[in-house]
Amino acid sequence: MVRKDEVDFGIWKNIKTSDLMIPLDVHTSRTAYELGLLNNTKSEWKNVIYLTELLKELDNNDPVKYDFALFGISKYESKVKSEE
Repeated sequence: MVRKDEVDFGIWKNIKTSDLMIPLDVHTSRTAYELGLLNNTKSEWKNVIYLTELLKELDNNDPVKYDFALFGISKYESKVKSEE
């Protein structure tokens, strides 16, 4: 709702992408943990803040753009493991 691109509507004009927080679900927390970005897999506010700040080191203007990648890696890995 914040970004204006081929996926997002961009109708929330008063929110900056730099103010967004990473949505931390089971998939993103698991991937962040496996990559060594988090110390545990808990989907708690402390981890949301920590991971968002860490991702700001990669892109301070839009740290949450990495959400889909973190989510996708976990979903892909789960699918591959289930097919083995």
